[in-house]
Amino acid sequence: MTAEPFFRRDGALYQPTQFSRGPWSPTSLHGRVVAGLLAHVIEARHGDPDMIPARFTIDMYRLPDLSAAEVTVTPIREGHRIKVIDAEYIVGGVSHARATCQFLRKSENPEGNVWSPPNWQVPKPADIPPPDDRGPMGGMWATRRIEGDFGTFGPDKRLWMSDFRELVEGEALSPFGRVALAADFASPFANSGDKGLGWINSDITVYLARLPVTEWVGFEVRNHQHDAGVSVAECWLYDEQGPIGSSSCAALAQRRRPQ
Repeated sequence: MTAEPFFRRDGALYQPTQFSRGPWSPTSLHGRVVAGLLAHVIEARHGDPDMIPARFTIDMYRLPDLSAAEVTVTPIREGHRIKVIDAEYIVGGVSHARATCQFLRKSENPEGNVWSPPNWQVPKPADIPPPDDRGPMGGMWATRRIEGDFGTFGPDKRLWMSDFRELVEGEALSPFGRVALAADFASPFANSGDKGLGWINSDITVYLARLPVTEWVGFEVRNHQHDAGVSVAECWLYDEQGPIGSSSCAALAQRRRPQ
């Protein structure tokens, strides 16, 4: 049986399904699906196989409900080496989120050696048994835990994540779409602690040196800082061949509404 998608097309609109619900309210969407959809539409209209989506930033300033959404796309700069594309997630004429994607053209690396952190040495997803439960979001994604876990307190938190649902029904999930859809997980993974998750992220920024070549995206928590109800957090991102970039976010202290 095929898993239900996160969105279905309704003419020019995108209709969220029940599987797009987020953790903060029973009537609101998960930030990850909003980010994923904006990246998907930007890439569909302006993607280029000779360019890398090196930075993708989304500001999430309203929690969308499950109403059908319009996605508008605006080219800001379309040069030979760099393209900057904006997109908005609009419900009922009201903007709920805005994204900017910066595409950079591929070329040859310059000569010389530049320091990079060593690649992590961890088991492959196929070598890790699946968890006994479906996790806090009940089957929104698949995970393979490496070290630590969502909600644990400690510096060593690593896992693999893979999406098994279509983002938009009948439309292939590209490597960029896969990363953009997964990237929001940096917030709960890095911001959760021994009392659970008390932070809701207001943005996501993904930096990519290259696109993933496998279906699993690896997350490694590298930073969390907070003060006066505001936090910043960062995870490094990997595929099964090595590092690909990072995902970072800002967040506000938040209480969950009763489900």
